[in-house]
Amino acid sequence: MKQVVFILSLISTLIAGCAPSSTPALTAPTVSAAATPQPLMGAFARNEYRNLFAEYLGKSDAEVQAKMDAAWDQLFYGNDDSERVYYPVGEDMAYIEDIGNGDVRSEGMSYGMMISVQLDKKVEFDRLWKWAKTYMYQSEGPFQGYFAWHCTREGKQLDANPASDGEEWFAMALLFASARWGDGEGIFDYRAQAQEILDVMLHNEDSGSDVATNIFDLETKQVVFVPMIGHVSSFTDPSYHLPAYYELWARWAERDKEFWADAAQVSREFFNKAAHPETGLMPDYANFDGTPYGTDDHKDFRFDAWRTLSNVAVDYSWFAADPWQVEQSNRVLRFLASHGINSYPNQFTLDGTPLSSDHSTGLAAMAAVAALAADREIGEPFVQALWDTQIPSGKWRYYDGMLYMLGMLHVSGNFKIYTSQ
Repeated sequence: MKQVVFILSLISTLIAGCAPSSTPALTAPTVSAAATPQPLMGAFARNEYRNLFAEYLGKSDAEVQAKMDAAWDQLFYGNDDSERVYYPVGEDMAYIEDIGNGDVRSEGMSYGMMISVQLDKKVEFDRLWKWAKTYMYQSEGPFQGYFAWHCTREGKQLDANPASDGEEWFAMALLFASARWGDGEGIFDYRAQAQEILDVMLHNEDSGSDVATNIFDLETKQVVFVPMIGHVSSFTDPSYHLPAYYELWARWAERDKEFWADAAQVSREFFNKAAHPETGLMPDYANFDGTPYGTDDHKDFRFDAWRTLSNVAVDYSWFAADPWQVEQSNRVLRFLASHGINSYPNQFTLDGTPLSSDHSTGLAAMAAVAALAADREIGEPFVQALWDTQIPSGKWRYYDGMLYMLGMLHVSGNFKIYTSQ
């Protein structure tokens, strides 16, 4: 749920730019991280994914599958007005709607694609991808190669600029689709489409646009908040840091492998800097050194920052590259538990002052994912809480619902790395 102002006044003044005809190798200096991916442990190496519902709660495969089926059926094919967020369009397209805000976002479209590929739902995946390429993709102009971050249900772009996490999730979902289903033609050549996104994320500035930047800052090797010239590309969003994905791109991408390997290590180090030493909470927005950015609400732990709990734990679950991630997951879960396992607020200052009295399903789902990296006695109550949580419905079902499904996939061991390598 990006509660973001994307500077509409700038969008109205955009001028056309030119797309790069090639993607030359990056020349920015490297950081101290390993130049090539190193052997790692975790699910990637073992091809084994923990099912905490079975491991901690004793749930059977049939019980877990029934939970997953119910979530899919409700959020993708439930009642139009109160349950579903997935809406088919014509014979071969569909969109994921942010119900509360009445728009379609690259965040939700990419989440929908990831959920679809993890559940082996190729028809839904292809429908979502075709809608995104038809309506969100910038085939020309200053943001050529990027996806507009939100559109109307009819496909009209509301802002031309991208949200950086949408591109990241699109690329990862497409690579998994390529490995799981094989590549087709045109926009359904999943691997080629993913590589195109990876290229533009690092090389957009080569286009000569005087509006767009790269999605990654080449000096710090961190994802930027918005790839637009000006202050919005001078800081980051901690929830956009996805070291587990960068680690895979360092192995699978056709180009820039060294950059992606470094970016994975940089993000791990960034999390350590951004997390409050006592609560483990991270801000919505941060400077590249990990300190909170700005003075508005986003300096605090709010809706975007929920996802940092998952991002840290998934990286540990898949690669176990940083033992600090266990300490961090224990820390943040202990803090949330201190406010009541089924009642902790959904927003805090970084030092732990509640900023809301609401308890949200989306944060509960991300906390359960954190259990993948936490000690059992700390994580198990959060796994139980997710199991007991109702599938989101009503006005705010989009963000809560997408995070609920992603959380259920991770905690059940059904969010997997699909590779043809």
